[in-house]
Amino acid sequence: MSLEPSRTLLVIPCFRESGRIEPFLDALHRVLGNDAGVSVLVVEDGSEAEEQQRMQWLIEARRPVWPQLRPLLSLNENLGKGGAVYAGWAAHEGEAWLAFADADGSSSAQEVARVLDCARTGKGQAVFASRIKMLGKEVQRDFHRHILGRVYATIVSEILRIPVYDSQCGLKVVPRAAFEKAKSLLSVTGFAFDVELLCALLHTGCVVHEEPISWREMSGGKVRLLSDPLRMFRDVLIIRAHRKRWQAV
Repeated sequence: MSLEPSRTLLVIPCFRESGRIEPFLDALHRVLGNDAGVSVLVVEDGSEAEEQQRMQWLIEARRPVWPQLRPLLSLNENLGKGGAVYAGWAAHEGEAWLAFADADGSSSAQEVARVLDCARTGKGQAVFASRIKMLGKEVQRDFHRHILGRVYATIVSEILRIPVYDSQCGLKVVPRAAFEKAKSLLSVTGFAFDVELLCALLHTGCVVHEEPISWREMSGGKVRLLSDPLRMFRDVLIIRAHRKRWQAV
């Protein structure tokens, strides 16, 4: 399959998201238009049959007027957010860039388009969006989630020795060539998959740029404040062990 340097595959992983994704899809259509450079693939991550049917209807209703929206990819079982993203990326059609964005639209369509352009007009590096509250950027986030996010980012930086500000923002763009080099190292498919992806990219020589974005928290998120941070911390320890094995090879 030949590489198409100007093209990007944007994957939107979904688990029980039919009630939230419509405004984001419509905003993406308005912002991206019929840009042949960006194809959009929604991945249904093993929700119940009724939810999958609803998502199928949402996608098929929009495809006649949005050619760059690809048919829904439905997974037979729930693989986790990372598993859904990787399944979508594996279905590329020659795109040079692989991206994903959360279905809730917390990263607006305008910011998605800007980050995609930032990657495609850059120097071949991966671009990870980052929720950094600075001049010109607005970050609206629940206080408790913000504190947990900062604690988690500090844990990631200290345990893995990577000076990253925000590893968990749901908007990332990766050169396909870099992902192909790193994918054999990847095994984490839950919420901490971003951290392992970052480590694997850096390990295989890909430069990763953090791009500050405006971001607004949406209601109905899947992250549970009590149990999920513990699982994510466990995954960080697993990733640290993986990195030691990578370095020993």
